[in-house]
Amino acid sequence: MDDYLFDSNVKACTVVSEKTHYLELFNYSDGSSSYEDHGLQTHDFENFLDRRGAFEPPKLNNGVQVLDGIRLVVQRNAQHSDTFSPNYISLSHEQYKSMVRKLHLPFRAVEGGSLVGPAFWCEYDHDEDDRHLQIIFRKSDVRKKGKTRGWEMMLSYSFKTAITTGYLKGTESSDINEAIKHLVSCRSEVGHPMLLPTIILSHDLSAKIDIRQRDARDWLRRLENAITMRTEIDEKDEYTDFDVDGINRDLVECHSQVLWKRPQAYQEIIKEMKAAMEKFQAFVLPEKYDKKMKALHGSMGSRLEFYRVKMIGQEHYIYTTLERLNVQRQALYNIITQKESKLNLEMAAQQRRLAHASKRDSTAMKTLSLLGAIFLPGTFLSSVFSMTFFNFKVPEEREVSQELWIYFAITIPLTLAIVGTWWGLDRLREKVYAREDHDIEQGIERMETEILAVMRKKTMNKASTWGSGSKSPTMSSKTPHSLFHTLEKHG
Repeated sequence: MDDYLFDSNVKACTVVSEKTHYLELFNYSDGSSSYEDHGLQTHDFENFLDRRGAFEPPKLNNGVQVLDGIRLVVQRNAQHSDTFSPNYISLSHEQYKSMVRKLHLPFRAVEGGSLVGPAFWCEYDHDEDDRHLQIIFRKSDVRKKGKTRGWEMMLSYSFKTAITTGYLKGTESSDINEAIKHLVSCRSEVGHPMLLPTIILSHDLSAKIDIRQRDARDWLRRLENAITMRTEIDEKDEYTDFDVDGINRDLVECHSQVLWKRPQAYQEIIKEMKAAMEKFQAFVLPEKYDKKMKALHGSMGSRLEFYRVKMIGQEHYIYTTLERLNVQRQALYNIITQKESKLNLEMAAQQRRLAHASKRDSTAMKTLSLLGAIFLPGTFLSSVFSMTFFNFKVPEEREVSQELWIYFAITIPLTLAIVGTWWGLDRLREKVYAREDHDIEQGIERMETEILAVMRKKTMNKASTWGSGSKSPTMSSKTPHSLFHTLEKHG
């Protein structure tokens, strides 16, 4: 069944091209070691697998034996955008099948091409005459900026020869290059099959994770200061303005940074790696499990336990950060609601101003109506009396009476006096209207400030994730009941 699934899965894969190298490290009984790391051409690939030609084992002096070693096909700095996509391999179909069979690598590794995130698997093969411990360790992220990222490793440890064979591939963004340098510097310890997986795990769980989480927590404190006015940062780190859209984007980005490398996933990886070490210890030859190997095994186990405790602490740290982010998100939603209320308040104020303008227009019309009512009778009478039906004994030889000046002497001052009085009264009314508009604007701003202060105070008192012991900033002492009176007073 495994052979059929393996062949069919490899056949279904698309081949992409990557530069291939080989790495060999051997330790000998005379205390010496050898190291080879060179490019591997296509025509030499089978020779490397079969250890023939230029890859034939060197002749050793009498009595010198190979103690342990590691032989890897390496593709560092993988470049193709689909190199870690499902159903893609970076060797030809025949080369891939030949490598897996001749190096005793796990058949089911090709079925894990669709795995994302960290995954570790370890089990024995089914050849009891030459038992191998097979390992798959893979981490592949989904496509980002048009490329896939990550690394994968297949290893097979022979309990008979104490030699680990395998295949290792990683993109430029991974730590494969650093891991290989680390492996070469620890060449005397390559007899343990879990050495390379532990090295890769140590680079993957480096201090960069802790630094990133600390930076996210600092970012969170700035957001808390901007949203709920917590005073736990320096003044130079405060937001210069309260931009709701910008703060909302920062909340989302900070949340994404916190979720980087989930600790629970690595805790499971560490658990599986510990199980793999127990499987190695169960079948390793007594002569291979000497004092040095036993010390290395214990050291690696202690390191895995340290990473487990580290991930537990980081899990609690991340949980607290996420909960505080949720609190700030809820507080921001409240503030957005306040802004909507402010918009409604401004609309009501505009309607109030329109009402005042209508009132002024009606007052002006009332004034004009009053003036018309006052002067219309006189105008009507003067028109009637000027008709020829009335004779005021003006001599026939004169067309204009000498007393006509009396009309202008009285009419002009009276008109000016009335117009001046109306103009003065109208100016007084305009000042009163201006004071009313100013009071409306002041009332709107005051109500907005008081509502925002009360809401923020409630947020700090009831939505805080922990008591920091710092005093809250001074808030308005007005109660919501007094705010209703203010709203009622100013419309």
